[in-house]
Amino acid sequence: MAEGSDAPLLETARRWLAAEPDDDIRVELADLIQEAEQGNSDALAERFTGRLQFGTAGLRAAVAAGPMRMNRLVVRQAAAGVGRWLLDSVDGAAERGVVIARDARRKSDVFAIDTARVLAAMGIKSMLHPGVQPTPVLAWSITGLNAAAGIVVTASHNPPADNGYKVFLETGSQIVTPTDTEIADRIGQFDPLDVPIAAEDDHLISWLDTSWHEAYVADAPRVRLCPNVPGVKVAYTAMHGVGGDTIAEAFVASGFDPPIVVAEQHEPDGTFPTVSFPNPEEPGAMDLLLAVAEANDAVIALANDPDADRLGAAIPDTQDGADGSSWRKLSGDEIGWLFADHILRRTNGSDRLVVTTLVSSSLLARMADTHGVHSEETFTGFKWIGRIAAERAEIGQRFVFGYEQALGYLVTGRPLDKDGITAAVLMAEIAAVAAADNVTIQSRLDVIAEQYGQYITAELSVRMPPAEGAEWVRRIEAAPPTEVGGVAVQQVTSYPEANLVRLVLDGGTRLQIRPSGTEPKVKLYGEAVDLDPAELDRLLAALAG
Repeated sequence: MAEGSDAPLLETARRWLAAEPDDDIRVELADLIQEAEQGNSDALAERFTGRLQFGTAGLRAAVAAGPMRMNRLVVRQAAAGVGRWLLDSVDGAAERGVVIARDARRKSDVFAIDTARVLAAMGIKSMLHPGVQPTPVLAWSITGLNAAAGIVVTASHNPPADNGYKVFLETGSQIVTPTDTEIADRIGQFDPLDVPIAAEDDHLISWLDTSWHEAYVADAPRVRLCPNVPGVKVAYTAMHGVGGDTIAEAFVASGFDPPIVVAEQHEPDGTFPTVSFPNPEEPGAMDLLLAVAEANDAVIALANDPDADRLGAAIPDTQDGADGSSWRKLSGDEIGWLFADHILRRTNGSDRLVVTTLVSSSLLARMADTHGVHSEETFTGFKWIGRIAAERAEIGQRFVFGYEQALGYLVTGRPLDKDGITAAVLMAEIAAVAAADNVTIQSRLDVIAEQYGQYITAELSVRMPPAEGAEWVRRIEAAPPTEVGGVAVQQVTSYPEANLVRLVLDGGTRLQIRPSGTEPKVKLYGEAVDLDPAELDRLLAALAG
């Protein structure tokens, strides 16, 4: 045995092995310990150097052993930290309780029940949704139950190996800073190997029936603004996630036929057998959907991410293809423009409010100004949109729409979080209205461009560790470039709360850079009006260096 300087690491790992409740994780950890004992400790050190950090997106990591991965010991520690924060910060938290839901990923079931057991040991009531549930159903049910908070076990659109843990406030909105820091501090006060945990049948743990799911579905039709317009053929994929049945139910409740589904991706499957990265934004992720849409002469193709809080879309494109037809994925901003145009033309009142994020298109503000409504630009992440909507309601502003370009949309006032299911219902209506008017969805976008100019957006990602990405942003803040790709920089604006820097170039082109909040990469965003898209791509590449 060659321990030497690895002795403290091995001692810690052996303590974790003794406490680990799951056999599969125990086998994995035992193998890593054996490797370290034989002199190869790199893999073990990677799992045990530091602690998985809790942020505004909660926790996300691969399911595996150690404090830097998602496992039951890490989840129990997180649940204890959340519980302590609730008892310290929310009136009546113990009696009002926490609503808990989960997706179909690996260990989501045990992560959910362990959360309830930890909270019960702290005297906090828990209410678990049955089976798997879309994240929007969980968020929607929080306010209906007057719960103190909500927790959903999901890694959303992360790779198949991952799982995650997301916390919602009593408003149905995700947590924002400084709540994340306050919870993280309390998580650190608990030893993950010694968190008190109640029995599964503790009197403080209850299981909800399906009535809250049914109430969510029954409420979905209120997003329709032209309820008498008949539906059109819609192709849809749940992308192996948990939104498929709920989408079908919401469509029928809203007066539409159920969508034509991608059968291979319809049932929840945490292994994601047909996609390596279950995110509608990723190249190839919607290929099966587009094939189904083409084969069935659909008018629009829609995709949820696995927890159904995001919405991707594609439309027929008759400009390309040897047979005169193909399909084009819409960008997140294009979907946002379609929603905004539809909603602002069919709602009334100067009290209306629309909200978007720093990295989304600035066109929404121009559209809002044309329609005489309030608009707000906030930090990246849908949690901030929910916060703005709640704050502005207190001064008489009525939220009607919010979006972020990463396929997050909220087309109703509840829940105060992105909702890919109600967004799908309204996008189906947009397609139906276009068909009733004998025009295409592309023509709707063309009319928007004619009115406001041809806005173009582009993105570029550079993979790197989070610390390096943050340092890159800091360097730009400290010494901003005077030009990018030969084009002079006119203005530099820093948004430290979002860890983002915005550069405005001659001609109005806008370039932005920030580290991702959920993945090891830096994201660059570009926007311009009436510019060659290739030129915008060139400028983004020049900024990336």
